[in-house]
Amino acid sequence: MDKNKKGINWQIRAKNPVFWAQVLLAVLTPILAYVGLSFGDLTTWSSIADLIQSAYSNPYLLGLVVVSVFNSVTDPTVSGISDSELSRTYTKPKKNK
Repeated sequence: MDKNKKGINWQIRAKNPVFWAQVLLAVLTPILAYVGLSFGDLTTWSSIADLIQSAYSNPYLLGLVVVSVFNSVTDPTVSGISDSELSRTYTKPKKNK
Protein backbone atom coordinates (compact mmCIF):
# COMPACT_ATOMS: atom_id res chain seq x y z
CA MET A 1 0.00 0.00 0.00
CA ASP A 2 1.27 3.48 -0.88
CA LYS A 3 2.47 5.26 2.27
CA ASN A 4 1.21 8.62 1.02
CA LYS A 5 -2.27 7.38 0.23
CA LYS A 6 -4.94 9.10 2.31
CA GLY A 7 -7.92 7.35 3.81
CA ILE A 8 -8.65 4.18 5.68
CA ASN A 9 -6.64 1.00 5.30
CA TRP A 10 -9.65 -1.18 4.42
CA GLN A 11 -7.51 -4.17 3.41
CA ILE A 12 -6.05 -4.46 6.90
CA ARG A 13 -9.36 -3.86 8.66
CA ALA A 14 -10.98 -6.59 6.57
CA LYS A 15 -8.36 -9.05 7.87
CA ASN A 16 -9.15 -8.27 11.51
CA PRO A 17 -12.07 -10.24 13.04
CA VAL A 18 -12.46 -7.58 15.76
CA PHE A 19 -13.33 -5.04 13.05
CA TRP A 20 -16.12 -7.28 11.75
CA ALA A 21 -17.45 -7.81 15.28
CA GLN A 22 -17.49 -4.03 15.80
CA VAL A 23 -19.37 -3.47 12.55
CA LEU A 24 -21.88 -6.22 13.33
CA LEU A 25 -22.53 -4.79 16.78
CA ALA A 26 -22.73 -1.27 15.31
CA VAL A 27 -25.52 -2.48 13.03
CA LEU A 28 -27.45 -4.70 15.44
CA THR A 29 -27.25 -2.72 18.68
CA PRO A 30 -29.21 0.38 17.57
CA ILE A 31 -31.78 -1.81 15.84
CA LEU A 32 -32.32 -3.95 18.92
CA ALA A 33 -32.47 -0.90 21.19
CA TYR A 34 -34.99 0.82 18.94
CA VAL A 35 -37.37 -2.14 18.86
CA GLY A 36 -36.81 -3.01 22.53
CA LEU A 37 -35.19 -6.40 22.05
CA SER A 38 -31.97 -7.95 23.32
CA PHE A 39 -29.57 -10.34 21.63
CA GLY A 40 -31.21 -13.15 23.60
CA ASP A 41 -34.45 -12.51 21.71
CA LEU A 42 -32.85 -13.46 18.40
CA THR A 43 -33.41 -17.19 18.57
CA THR A 44 -34.14 -17.98 14.90
CA TRP A 45 -32.76 -16.88 11.55
CA SER A 46 -36.23 -15.78 10.51
CA SER A 47 -36.46 -13.45 13.52
CA ILE A 48 -33.15 -11.87 12.48
CA ALA A 49 -34.35 -11.51 8.89
CA ASP A 50 -37.62 -9.94 10.06
CA LEU A 51 -35.72 -7.53 12.28
CA ILE A 52 -33.39 -6.46 9.46
CA GLN A 53 -36.31 -6.07 7.06
CA SER A 54 -38.21 -3.86 9.50
CA ALA A 55 -35.08 -1.79 10.14
CA TYR A 56 -34.47 -1.38 6.41
CA SER A 57 -37.91 0.18 5.98
CA ASN A 58 -37.36 2.75 8.78
CA PRO A 59 -35.31 5.81 7.65
CA TYR A 60 -34.71 7.00 11.22
CA LEU A 61 -33.36 3.62 12.26
CA LEU A 62 -31.17 3.44 9.16
CA GLY A 63 -29.73 6.81 10.16
CA LEU A 64 -28.94 5.46 13.62
CA VAL A 65 -27.19 2.46 12.07
CA VAL A 66 -25.15 4.68 9.73
CA VAL A 67 -24.01 6.87 12.63
CA SER A 68 -23.16 3.81 14.70
CA VAL A 69 -21.12 2.22 11.89
CA PHE A 70 -19.37 5.56 11.23
CA ASN A 71 -18.42 5.73 14.91
CA SER A 72 -17.01 2.21 14.86
CA VAL A 73 -14.99 2.75 11.66
CA THR A 74 -13.34 6.09 12.38
CA ASP A 75 -10.15 6.31 14.43
CA PRO A 76 -10.58 8.87 17.20
CA THR A 77 -6.83 9.08 17.79
CA VAL A 78 -6.23 11.06 14.58
CA SER A 79 -7.83 14.21 13.21
CA GLY A 80 -10.29 13.71 10.38
CA ILE A 81 -11.67 10.37 9.32
CA SER A 82 -8.58 8.74 7.83
CA ASP A 83 -6.25 6.28 9.50
CA SER A 84 -2.90 7.41 10.84
CA GLU A 85 0.01 7.57 8.43
CA LEU A 86 1.63 4.62 10.21
CA SER A 87 -1.44 2.39 10.11
CA ARG A 88 -1.85 3.01 6.38
CA THR A 89 1.54 1.32 5.88
CA TYR A 90 0.49 -1.96 7.53
CA THR A 91 0.09 -5.04 5.36
CA LYS A 92 -1.47 -7.10 8.17
CA PRO A 93 -3.03 -6.18 11.52
CA LYS A 94 -0.38 -5.15 14.04
CA LYS A 95 0.13 -7.57 16.93
CA ASN A 96 0.37 -6.25 20.48
CA LYS A 97 3.68 -7.12 22.08
